Amino acid sequence: MKLKDCKLIFALIFSVSLYAQQTIKGVVVFSGNKTPIADVNVYDKASGLLTTTNSEGYFEFQTSKKDMVLVFFSFEYTVKEVDINTETTQNLEVVLQDLTTTLTEVEVTARKRRIFELKRLNDVEETAIYAGKKTEVVLVDQSMANLASNNSRQIYSQVTGLNIYQNDDAGLQLNIGGRGLDPNRTANFNTRQNGYDISADVLGYPESYYTPASEGLEEIQIIRGAASLQYGTQFGGLVNFKMKSPNPNKPLEIITRNTLGSFGLYTNFTSLSGTKNKLSYYTYFNYKKGDGFRPNSEFESKNAFAHLGYQFNDKTKLTGEITYLRYLAQQGGGLNDSQFREDPFQSNRTRNWFQVDWLLYNLKVAHKFSEATNFTFNFFGLDANRVALGFRDRRVDLPDPGGERDLISSDFNNYGFETRLLTKYKFFKKDATFLIGAKFYKADNSYFQGPGSAGSDADFSSAIDDFPFYRSQSEYDNPNLNVAVFSENIFYINDKLSVTPGFRLEYIKTESIGMQKTFNFDGAGNPINSGTEFQDEEKERSFVLLGIGTSYKASKWIEFYGNISQNYRSVTFGDLNVVNPANAVDPDIDDEKGFTADIGVRGNIKNLVSFDTNIFGLFYNDRIGLIDAQIPPVNFIGKLRTNIGDARILGLESLIDFNLKNIFRLNNNFRANYFINTSFVTSEYTTSNFENTSSDLTIGNKVEFIPDVNIKTGIQFGYKNLLSSIQYTYLSSQFTDAGNSTVEDDFNSIVGEIPAYDILDISLSYKYKKIKLETGINNVLDNRYFTRRATGYPGPGIIPSAPRNFYATLQLKF
Repeated sequence: MKLKDCKLIFALIFSVSLYAQQTIKGVVVFSGNKTPIADVNVYDKASGLLTTTNSEGYFEFQTSKKDMVLVFFSFEYTVKEVDINTETTQNLEVVLQDLTTTLTEVEVTARKRRIFELKRLNDVEETAIYAGKKTEVVLVDQSMANLASNNSRQIYSQVTGLNIYQNDDAGLQLNIGGRGLDPNRTANFNTRQNGYDISADVLGYPESYYTPASEGLEEIQIIRGAASLQYGTQFGGLVNFKMKSPNPNKPLEIITRNTLGSFGLYTNFTSLSGTKNKLSYYTYFNYKKGDGFRPNSEFESKNAFAHLGYQFNDKTKLTGEITYLRYLAQQGGGLNDSQFREDPFQSNRTRNWFQVDWLLYNLKVAHKFSEATNFTFNFFGLDANRVALGFRDRRVDLPDPGGERDLISSDFNNYGFETRLLTKYKFFKKDATFLIGAKFYKADNSYFQGPGSAGSDADFSSAIDDFPFYRSQSEYDNPNLNVAVFSENIFYINDKLSVTPGFRLEYIKTESIGMQKTFNFDGAGNPINSGTEFQDEEKERSFVLLGIGTSYKASKWIEFYGNISQNYRSVTFGDLNVVNPANAVDPDIDDEKGFTADIGVRGNIKNLVSFDTNIFGLFYNDRIGLIDAQIPPVNFIGKLRTNIGDARILGLESLIDFNLKNIFRLNNNFRANYFINTSFVTSEYTTSNFENTSSDLTIGNKVEFIPDVNIKTGIQFGYKNLLSSIQYTYLSSQFTDAGNSTVEDDFNSIVGEIPAYDILDISLSYKYKKIKLETGINNVLDNRYFTRRATGYPGPGIIPSAPRNFYATLQLKF
């Protein structure tokens, strides 16, 4: 493309029609004492949200309209409408009445609670664009889920198509996937907290060992594969945990929650929050401990979070956040199929331990150049370590003989920044929104595997001096560098139709430098020879990802949307570094490429029914997985991690939520909803890199981690301050390997079928003034099931899921 052509294109994109703009500003105050009210939404009754008041009650916006009806809305105050003429009115003082002076406690509670538990993101929020994308927002405060133990099955019950590992009864780690993506530590999503990365290494090792306490969350935002343009290259999309905001109306608010549950579970969550003049803060401490539902499964977790914000003026705000997590968990190990049938809760591993230290920090500057232009800058970093220790033989039925244990230790050190500029303008007299951003990310990680101590306690020190001939030793450095530029632009063709093209320019450099040493032994157990494999892998690549989305808002109740976006997953050092002596890595393993597409319809019909139904396609090239292969030097049959072929995944996802209260015209004392969340998926490998070889992978095999049927349904019913919920979950069977192994494996059981399972949960809550009591029973029918076959820790082998268990939470709010 010639330079003059580029200039013409940019001139067209950035051309702005100039209109006479009027600036409207003012302050919103409380009628009782004239104190400013923060976080009041200011709407144009005809077109929607304009702005929100700051901590001083101040608002400002620009408009080219002559006459407007402004609506001022806050959950804690009455709604007020104001008619203005913009040519004669530029300064306003809006006085709101206290809501409690006109409504009963029941009516206030009903007003604060949204009708539906799931919402969608707006086309534009701060410096992000979501037009034409499939977005789902879990309103955690509205959930009846067991928040104390981060029960993912319940928290994400209305997010379509998710596949969840359910083997952790305290919610220490989040394991969600979907559309054929491995759920392990949510590695196929870009995981963020308040907009910044929290995983171990976004490109080199995108696994999330840290999960925020659900009791401290306001929302969980999920954007599917099209999020790859703004948030990374990954196939899954984005999971962003939005923490609770400081209370804007009190200098100090205290919430404390204490939970008791089955298997010795105890948790405490205590938060402090408030705003004083320009300073705001939110902080919490979360403590968990328990014995686990299997022997040798005790745990203890400590998690602290602190947010501090300073509002310099109505345009500029600085926030800082720091998060620390430390937990220690004993791991009962995996089972083979025979062991699971005999007793799913047995354990023959008494010396396996796992520990995580996670320190996150972030500094954010948000500046509003005008009502049309916003800017954000995030500087973030991670200093973390995770260690695993234990006897990890692939024969999971063999008792632990004692002696030295296998030790795996990883240090994660990374930092980066992401900057975004979003501006609204006119393009050929039509509204348009332009976003451009850049990201820099640098990581320096290390990995060690070798002999650990011969004791039984959680001693994570290396014992290589005591056991120099340990069967497998490896050590790697894994530096990574990522630089990206991304942009999207919403073009509003008319009041109903918009088109959003975008691109992401990516530079990735991943390295893995180190060695693996393996010893062979004679019949007497004496070392006879050793082999050392050195690794010096460097992968450097640059590419562009393209995508486009469209939205057609047929009415204020219904929207049609569609998008298509390229995706990319770079080879991680988790793929390259051998962590299981029974497995091997293909030296020619390469990155995964492909694209995702969605087309759907969503809406809210007169607050009677909320729905989102879509068809999706996910297309993989060179999908990475495990196949049977000859493993040197002894050439026994083991598992090879390699690019196994191309895959196609197609599905229908649907969420329908019925507001029974309005449908049956119940009065405000009642609340009633029924939802059904369904996903039907078909998948197959369309090509094989190992056709007509000893591998059992053939064209037409199903893709692993995909149940054909995934259903979650439930009903919530409440009367006054008493709320109840019943939820049913069903997933059909699924494979865990590309070979579609169905024969039960009593050798190590790391691959095979995960049988279909169904779960019933019930919960109950009651609120009286500042006291709230929550209780529930999970897995009411006491079904024996599992959702995971682990290739390494916490296995290897089958990891059982929890039997019937209960919890009770007491919350006090001051």
